[in-house]
Amino acid sequence: MIDYTRFTLDNGLRVVHNYDPSTAMVAVNVLYNVGARDEDPSMTGLAHLFEHLMFGGSVNVADFDAEIERAGGMDNAWTSNDFTNFYDVAPAQNFETLLWLESDRMLGLAFSDKALEVQRHVVIEEFKETHLNRPYGDLYHKLRALVYRTHPYRYPTIGKDPSHIGKVTQADVRDFFYSHYAPDNAVLAISGNVTADVAREAVVRWFSGIPGREIKPRTYAPEAPVEAPREEEVRGHVPQTTVVVAYPMPAYGEDGYIECDLITDILASGHSSRFYRRLLLGSDLFTSADAMITGSEEPGMLLLKGRLTDPSEKAARLAVERLMAEASELCYHATRRDRLSYSVAEARPGGVTPFEVERAINRFASDFTFSSMSYLQRAQALAMAEMHGEDINEIVPSYRRVTTSSIVNTARRILDPRRACTLIYRPL
Repeated sequence: MIDYTRFTLDNGLRVVHNYDPSTAMVAVNVLYNVGARDEDPSMTGLAHLFEHLMFGGSVNVADFDAEIERAGGMDNAWTSNDFTNFYDVAPAQNFETLLWLESDRMLGLAFSDKALEVQRHVVIEEFKETHLNRPYGDLYHKLRALVYRTHPYRYPTIGKDPSHIGKVTQADVRDFFYSHYAPDNAVLAISGNVTADVAREAVVRWFSGIPGREIKPRTYAPEAPVEAPREEEVRGHVPQTTVVVAYPMPAYGEDGYIECDLITDILASGHSSRFYRRLLLGSDLFTSADAMITGSEEPGMLLLKGRLTDPSEKAARLAVERLMAEASELCYHATRRDRLSYSVAEARPGGVTPFEVERAINRFASDFTFSSMSYLQRAQALAMAEMHGEDINEIVPSYRRVTTSSIVNTARRILDPRRACTLIYRPL
């Protein structure tokens, strides 16, 4: 159980606080409801560029990192298709330094031409290093474009092409900032050795004067359903063939999301998983096999992924069949002596067992509980729960309410071969 308090300032900033006297430190996390899905399709990568620009100086702070270091702390950030997150850690006695720094860049950036040029260069080089010049670096560019035809999820957070970042102007930067970076579009989370009363008083002092802003609405249409199988084969400078099968899945909080998360755990988490036992130990076709979800705020993807020992097209086809066959077994209950609750058509020898479901739930509960022991991870988890409008203490119970039948029903709905999008990435 995580004890926390929450309140909202008049300008719309939502605040969540957790007091942890067991540490001498404090973490301050600011989560903005803006990501790559908020970009213009002709200027992708802007949200990620902004993650960098937020460290390039604000109204009253020339060097954010230098001030953090003076306070004995550290900071970092991440961007996704859905959100942008900033977090700072310092000794609790320097708590207000962190609030000063975060409030100043929420108030306004310096909008320095030098900072824009420096960060533009950094982001373009990062794009080249991680997506253009690295084996499989463009895999998710190709996969997303295969699954999504119109939705902003059709390109990764890094952007569609580095030339988009190359043409960003100060006017673009100002417009994006003032239409997305605002107290009424953010959650501030605090966890550490600062009491609730002290935290509230300091937050009011540093953030209440920042005005709310008119947040640009999301006007794009939902992605049309995948109604027939899609497939693409590409070649590149890669050492092994990689195959990925993507199934469209529900958004976070929608019916079936949790089940999809558990399905990928049953398939690929740990040495007791199906992929490890049957595909890695049970065959010489795969060097790795994995399953995961994208965890998106809007309908995302459930992915089956394998890397192969054989570069031939025949091996790739076989690998896709094996991945899909293993997943399809979860569309059925396991056979058992007492079939009174299942019809014969619903049971198969390789179907999902209650033990597998319980193990996946326990794994999630364990991971969530241990990660929440860190005040920094706790601050980030509290911020995300508040952004979702949920009680963080109800997350694990929501997983425990999943049944074997709901796993089977979700698998039947999601793991439909007619909705599979398959990418085969082979060596040149």
